[in-house]
Amino acid sequence: MATLTKQLQAIVTSYISAQQPWPATTHEIARWAIASHLWQPKPSAIIDQCADQIAHAMRDEHIIDPQGRSVRAKHVARMKKNGAQQALWDDIRTADPDHMEMALQQRRHQIVGDCRQLKNDMDSYNENRNPVRLIQIVFDFTNDLEELEGMKAISNF
Repeated sequence: MATLTKQLQAIVTSYISAQQPWPATTHEIARWAIASHLWQPKPSAIIDQCADQIAHAMRDEHIIDPQGRSVRAKHVARMKKNGAQQALWDDIRTADPDHMEMALQQRRHQIVGDCRQLKNDMDSYNENRNPVRLIQIVFDFTNDLEELEGMKAISNF
């Protein structure tokens, strides 16, 4: 049996093959998939959907620290607990250092992975589509971070 991801990718392929509007939003694809009886919710999917929405809400919760910075309040760390891999959430105000170090390192690894995939996508586009002007992305974020820090300093005046 195909994984859920493969099944969902097949739905997108079917959507495109059915000559539905493209590019499209995920809501348009979902509406079509449900109407075409290609997708239906399972009881576990409802729990997963709720959990995903809770995770999204926790990811978006920010507080202002004593120095006036907006920081994420809740942080997730993936770790083994009772022999099973789990994503455990904690609050920056109460989390122990081990949890925070793991959560921050894992987020850094996600960013590196995203940058690697972005570079692969860019290189593939440039090499295979032969655009008139090559797309170039700078992966050193030092200047971006300094600029954002400078903008924050200006906005505090």
